[in-house]
Amino acid sequence: TNTIRVFGLKAGIPVLLFDVFKAWFAVHLSVWFFNPVYSPNQEVIYWIILGGLAVLGHVFPVFAGFKGGKGVASLVGVVMALYPAAFFVILVFFILVMVFTRTVSLASMGGAFIFPFVVIFVFGETRPPLIILAIAIALFIPYTHRENIKRLLNGTEKKFDFGKNRIKR
Repeated sequence: TNTIRVFGLKAGIPVLLFDVFKAWFAVHLSVWFFNPVYSPNQEVIYWIILGGLAVLGHVFPVFAGFKGGKGVASLVGVVMALYPAAFFVILVFFILVMVFTRTVSLASMGGAFIFPFVVIFVFGETRPPLIILAIAIALFIPYTHRENIKRLLNGTEKKFDFGKNRIKR
């Protein structure tokens, strides 16, 4: 949202798509290049490691003094790669929260919060590494949004202005 806020949708959408698909691609690298020799769960570990590294590189970029984004777009790419159907359920939730609150941070944290419930109870995920990943996502996104949470509690969080395609203060 920072790029959209500063430069508008024309610049923000390509940046958003790049952030999403770099993590999606990282997860798919494991599918294309690593053949699990010992167990099917080994493949899952590769997914988590490569997707996790893409997200950590987004949040803590080496070349920007370890100060990056919130990790939402990269995590969207990981979720799209691992659970395409769950992505759409969470996207609907995100859109509903955005329509009613116009608050990107609240919609992002809400989507992260419901993710474990969606993959476990809606899609029946039983593999422990992926359940742990889902819970980690639900905890990691609020962690990266600590300042946003303070602003939400103070009533000073920025709202998205749909008419101007920018974030308002």
